[in-house]
Amino acid sequence: MTSSASPVFDWSAPLGLPEFDKIADTDFAPAFETALAEHDAEIQAIAENAEAPDFDNTLVALELAGDKLSKVSSLFWNRAGTDTNDTIQALEREIAPRMSRHYSKISMNRALFERVDGLYRKRSSLGLTPEQDRLLERVWKSFIKSGAALDEAGQKRLAEVGETLAGLGAQFGQNVLADEKNWVMLLDEGDDLDGLSDDLRAAMAAVAEDLGHKNKFAVTLSRSIIEPFLSSSERRDLRERAFKAWIARGANGGSTDNAPLISQIIALRSEKAELLGYDSYAAYKLDDTMAKSPEAVEDLLGNVWTRAVAQADTDRAELAGLIAEEGGNHDVAAWDWRHYAEKLKARRFAFSQAELKPYFPLSGMIEACFDVANRLFGISMTECPDIRGPHKDARVFEVRAGNGEMIATFIADYFARPSKRSGAWMSGLRSQHKLTLPDGSTGQQPIITNVMNFAKPAPGQEALLSLDDARTLFHEFGHALHGMLSDVTYPSLSGTSVSRDFVELPSQLYEHWLTVPEILEKHARHYKTGEPIPRELVDKVLAAQTFNAGFAAVEFTASALVDMAWHTGGEKADPATFEAETLKKLGMPEAIVMRHASPHFLHVFSGEGYSAGYYSYMWSEVLDADAFAAFEETGNPFDPDMAGRLRTHVYSAGGSRDPGELYQAFRGRMPDATAMLKKRGLA
Repeated sequence: MTSSASPVFDWSAPLGLPEFDKIADTDFAPAFETALAEHDAEIQAIAENAEAPDFDNTLVALELAGDKLSKVSSLFWNRAGTDTNDTIQALEREIAPRMSRHYSKISMNRALFERVDGLYRKRSSLGLTPEQDRLLERVWKSFIKSGAALDEAGQKRLAEVGETLAGLGAQFGQNVLADEKNWVMLLDEGDDLDGLSDDLRAAMAAVAEDLGHKNKFAVTLSRSIIEPFLSSSERRDLRERAFKAWIARGANGGSTDNAPLISQIIALRSEKAELLGYDSYAAYKLDDTMAKSPEAVEDLLGNVWTRAVAQADTDRAELAGLIAEEGGNHDVAAWDWRHYAEKLKARRFAFSQAELKPYFPLSGMIEACFDVANRLFGISMTECPDIRGPHKDARVFEVRAGNGEMIATFIADYFARPSKRSGAWMSGLRSQHKLTLPDGSTGQQPIITNVMNFAKPAPGQEALLSLDDARTLFHEFGHALHGMLSDVTYPSLSGTSVSRDFVELPSQLYEHWLTVPEILEKHARHYKTGEPIPRELVDKVLAAQTFNAGFAAVEFTASALVDMAWHTGGEKADPATFEAETLKKLGMPEAIVMRHASPHFLHVFSGEGYSAGYYSYMWSEVLDADAFAAFEETGNPFDPDMAGRLRTHVYSAGGSRDPGELYQAFRGRMPDATAMLKKRGLA
């Protein structure tokens, strides 16, 4: 088969999908060769166009270029994240720096930049629509931030830095995956399982069997297993062993140790910022965000940090009292916090996660996600069981508007497996736009994916979620809606193509509807009896939402503050020492660790997406709490007028306008942090 006939480029299966099962791992390398060469030729044709530059022959042409590269890239990175192997990882290490070189070459194409720069300088006289003006501004800024205005030597060095960073980021992620994949703690029936719920035991048994260990129970470093194990296990020695393995990912020495990579990544990022004229890498990353500056981020985080540490100290004293009450003679250690917090929560609110989970079957929570989307936005989701997704466990859905028109395809891949990286995320195999394509057709419907890592149940059993798992499901579906409801003209402004500290608004806001009482009462039903969750249990769940607020805020805010510290200057020769000294200066409580320690901080070091940007979850939380308060003020969580404004100005608007303008158009004013502090129990 020639590369031009590659199944990677044939997206003629139902719903506009490729035939995933016909794409072999070995198809990707030749497909990249074809796609990169074609994109090079398209870019060169735009740059060398003899006609005077205008919006269509330059900006629109750039938007339409690289169709094959988009296809192979989206499919390859999906497989690299969800079903990797030695072949894929080898290509990943090769292709990441090569893609960096490719895009650096485009950004530093002098003739191309002169066309864009010329249009930008006279943009006020071009008669552009607001969306066109926004696209021109963002494209121009991307050229500037990629070094287009540098001299030849500066451009060459910036390209070298970018290529090296891409390779280091790929290796960082693979090291974490290797540590996660290679660690397992096998337990036996009996005392080893003290405190564990039946569903957790079943999930651990299923994992053990998959690994070839019948009649055993496996604790792995998948968050859907490690966190409930740490919360419920009565065996303190086993909790300590598992916890230490969990926080040591990427820091175990040997070939998977990430400390040397962190030092190189930070040094290269600092050099990159300096080349481009910024005071720090954080200043470079925050230039086109809502926050605008590191100082604004530190103000927000510092305000939360002070309140969080004070609350955590109060909470720690309560946990210590519970330990003493049980006859323990030890302090609250990091592997104790979740366990005793769960016990204290059960005592205070008279319920536990084990009591809740039977009412949160995965099937019911999926229905809840879809129901909320229907009530807010009028869309419907229909599963297509006969259509193959990227993996045999992936499920495919068609998405239709209220008038019956199909608007998107949704693919969901819910269960953990050794070949999948940890965490949960949304991505797009194809983005929405309204441009006329070379074949004469108009527009493109989005194909959006959600990836989770829930513990896969034994055959015939129902997957039961914790409340946090259910929130994750809603969170990622909020991102998916941002992609599926996109209604813009240009692909570069589509869906989640917004500033990093705005992109989490649609996802975090969507979490609020999980605990709307009528949604819980309708969809949180016992997986065996079908009985709805008791109202008194719902009331307890709602009352408990701010429980353990200090712990949650400390572990997150510590990670965000360390991220900013990495990227705002200072000596960082030894990563472990730098992290420890930063946390000491902050006054980090001894019994709590960062949610993501630097050696496994994938958000920050496996790529540049969330580098100097982890704060954005909290920045977006200010937005989401304030936005949901707008619904609460109407007295109706599904208020149609508010939902319509939310769809128009947030979920459908993509990056077509400045995020501050979009938020004000929805809310009528800029956000206030009061609702966020109240939501977290820190007001």
